Amino acid sequence: MESRGSVPVRPLPYEGVWRFTAPAVDVSVPRARHAVRELLARQAVPADGDVVQSLLLIVSELVTNAVRHAAVLSPEIAVEIAVGADWLKVSVEDNHPYRPKALERDQARTGGRGLLLVRELSREAGGACDVEHTAGGGKVVWASLPLTSPTAPPSAP
Repeated sequence: MESRGSVPVRPLPYEGVWRFTAPAVDVSVPRARHAVRELLARQAVPADGDVVQSLLLIVSELVTNAVRHAAVLSPEIAVEIAVGADWLKVSVEDNHPYRPKALERDQARTGGRGLLLVRELSREAGGACDVEHTAGGGKVVWASLPLTSPTAPPSAP
């Protein structure tokens, strides 16, 4: 437990880490999005609507990428949601070793913009995203967002 001086800081009721696995198939995309939405509601996470919508779009993009590009080496994926006092983080892990990179804007391309979208949504919200290797040779793609968007009006006391 952290402390501030001599006063211990207890986690807020909505703070925690939740992880679930899903098969690397198309139907897992809406199921993952629904599971994350339900988790946020069940835990009463005080995220503003814009942040929740961005997070759900990011979940869709990351799970879609894992299903489309990693399923051959990773028949199962893991989705993790971590909630802190003032931030959210979603991670999608698979066993495929390839580390994708966000593509630059290219108006001629019709696909391959998922990670670019994740990067832009994260930046606009004041968050971050990245791709990391796992100890088992796979990867984790993650994005973090603050609970309130930078454009949201301050909450009432």
